[in-house]
Amino acid sequence: MDVKINDSWKQVLKEEFEKPYFEQIVNFLKTERAADKTTFPSGPNIFNAFNKTPFDKVKVVILGQDPYHGVGQAHGLSFSVPPGVKIPPSLQNIFKEIKADIGVENPPNFGDLTHWAEQGILLLNAALTVRDGEPMSHAKIGWAQFTDAVIKTISDKKENVIFLLWGKFAQDKQVLINTDSHYILKAAHPSPLSAHNGFFGCKHFSKTNEILVKHGENPIDWKLQ
Repeated sequence: MDVKINDSWKQVLKEEFEKPYFEQIVNFLKTERAADKTTFPSGPNIFNAFNKTPFDKVKVVILGQDPYHGVGQAHGLSFSVPPGVKIPPSLQNIFKEIKADIGVENPPNFGDLTHWAEQGILLLNAALTVRDGEPMSHAKIGWAQFTDAVIKTISDKKENVIFLLWGKFAQDKQVLINTDSHYILKAAHPSPLSAHNGFFGCKHFSKTNEILVKHGENPIDWKLQ
């Protein structure tokens, strides 16, 4: 497996990488590959979120559930797609709320959120891999234990991180976060099925920047390209 992860994360997650469940994840993915099962994202992109946002740079966490399961979509950043890939509906709704909230209009055909990740937004999916065309197919192979440990590590070792929890799945992770040390912003999921139930109008993007500025941090530039 061609997996690379930033050294800052290797240090704080060292114990997780040495646990039996993580070896089981690796073995499962090797078995998938040996059986000619196509999985997303590609090996080098499995830890893309961690490589684009080193541990010491994390200011914001946007939690997704499962990587996109279509060809060419997933590249290791929650809600993001590589350049040239059609923008998925949830991301379209995120862009609509950004425009309504702070007046920033993003390109209609560019959904690569790397610019956000490089500013300190950890774009974390709860599962880091998925089988082609089969949503949630890797949700129970151990990734949840790993990404729960990531959230808890951020909670324990950092302060004043802003967690954007969209939808019930993400909000259930609140138990891992010390609310005395961090900020939690909750809203409905941006999916077309639920965005009108409280995602639109949540103003999470302006609120995030207000909190960052209050703590002497640079605000996020939400404009892509």
